[in-house]
Amino acid sequence: MTSERPGELVLVRHGETEWSKSGQHTGRTDIPLTENGIEQAERAGRYLADRTFALALSSPLQRARDTAELVGVDPELDEDLYEWDYGAYEGLTTPQIKVERHGPWDLWTDGVPAGDTPGENAAEVRVRVERVLDRVRPVLAEGDDAIVVAHGHVLRALGAAWIRLAPQDGAVLKLGTATVSSLGYEHGRPVIDSWNVTPRD
Repeated sequence: MTSERPGELVLVRHGETEWSKSGQHTGRTDIPLTENGIEQAERAGRYLADRTFALALSSPLQRARDTAELVGVDPELDEDLYEWDYGAYEGLTTPQIKVERHGPWDLWTDGVPAGDTPGENAAEVRVRVERVLDRVRPVLAEGDDAIVVAHGHVLRALGAAWIRLAPQDGAVLKLGTATVSSLGYEHGRPVIDSWNVTPRD
């Protein structure tokens, strides 16, 4: 049975890490939250304290799992929520990548070369986040809420997929560490209810 009032999908980006602080691309490297990142995640938990979720999903990486725990949810780990695979650009900042390429670079349109991992482009990440949304939509249709805890670029790709933008258009959806966003419906149309909200005490 479908509810007359569908639920909402809440997105939480993990808290700060040393690499997010320095601007290094952190795909599959599994690094912990900083002390500040822990505090950020705790604030997100207080912000969401009155919410209940019928489905909770998280990236398997430590920074997302720890953020989910601090937010107060016990998520199912979903490999489709791994961060973008940055290939040869893992650990590099955007200025470093531009120097290496001797020119401009945009993750969303240029992708990455293979390195220790194969790397991904925006279309490949889109396939993954569409599978996540396929899991979430039936829950929302019943009028229940869901929460996803993951990483900056993969959540931006998910937001773009939700509102039916092209894969590369996730570039316009800025997302800070430990921010909270929500996706819902208006007149049956997928919409962004809120985006990149930084919880404050």
